[in-house]
Amino acid sequence: MMLLKPGDPLTINRLYGRSSGHKLRKGQAELIETLLPAISVPDEGEITANRLFGDQRPLHVEIGFGGGEHLAHRADLLPDHGFIGCEPFLNGVATALAHIRDRRLANVRLHMGDALEVLARIPNGALSFVYLLHPDPWPKARHAKRRMVNDGPLSLIAAKLTPGGEFRLATDHPVYLDWSLMVMQRHAATFEWLGEQPSDFLNPPGGWIETRYGAKSRREGRRPYYLRYRRA
Repeated sequence: MMLLKPGDPLTINRLYGRSSGHKLRKGQAELIETLLPAISVPDEGEITANRLFGDQRPLHVEIGFGGGEHLAHRADLLPDHGFIGCEPFLNGVATALAHIRDRRLANVRLHMGDALEVLARIPNGALSFVYLLHPDPWPKARHAKRRMVNDGPLSLIAAKLTPGGEFRLATDHPVYLDWSLMVMQRHAATFEWLGEQPSDFLNPPGGWIETRYGAKSRREGRRPYYLRYRRA
């Protein structure tokens, strides 16, 4: 069993609660009150495809889905798959709920809170995809231990992915890119990097949609980088 340094995300008791920014509009507040309870991940117990969707199907988890554009797009593309989106911030959850309503997506479940808590309750080997798109870079060196790409979360993700399952990571922060490549190399026994040439850094994977964050990043002159890893 890997010994984790104090401060690794798995050792931090982070209580996100109902974190929010601007005040919700009336329609958003109604979605939080009505739709969210209907599609929320159960608070306790094992999380399986059968429990969430009533059958056995491939499961995807998106860690920190922002406004939910990518989550909704993927769920729309793959209606036979099940999607679990985790996001601690209320405004992002409200925006995602509107996408789910408008697209009439029956294959999405949401968790407003810590994704690691959800991952811990998923059976080992049950996931086909895990997405970590533009996570908080925690750019200061003293905060590096709080980055989601760290030994604890990666060991947990590896345990939950089925052999051949895929971990997709995107960032527009060069420091986070360098950090991720370094940390992922420590996990080369469980994650096979699918990059074959330098341009792979710059090409989004199949099924990708540019989110509002991605568009803003490009407008501000930041380049997104894409990393794909297969569970060995």
